[in-house]
Amino acid sequence: MEAPPRTRAFAKSLRRQLTLPEGLLWRQLKARQLLGLHFRKQHPMGPYILDFYCDSAQLCVEVDSYVHGTEDRPERDDRRDAWLLSHGIKTLRLSARLVLKDMDAALRTIQAEIEAGDPQPSCSPLGGAGREAD
Repeated sequence: MEAPPRTRAFAKSLRRQLTLPEGLLWRQLKARQLLGLHFRKQHPMGPYILDFYCDSAQLCVEVDSYVHGTEDRPERDDRRDAWLLSHGIKTLRLSARLVLKDMDAALRTIQAEIEAGDPQPSCSPLGGAGREAD
């Protein structure tokens, strides 16, 4: 799915400034280290930027900090997840805390989601979403 030029440019800048949990997870996902699957980081899709995206699994993995459970973020995240699901893409949300404290559990969660192949989105207790372009 093509993204607007502004979204693509924003994604490019985000690739250079991953958060600590995103950077740590990326080290585990890059170079086909998980199930031999190719993941992209900060991947633009339509009006959104996905933290990590695996095309062959049609899976978006989001790393959500506590901010994603505040103000209007849960509603925005729900709209975003629904939009992605309408395009055949599942969303898996991992809390940043899980990624930082138990990377093995985070990777097992991603692997289980891929192996399940269930088209329903999975949510962390935080709710939360990736970044929207302005």
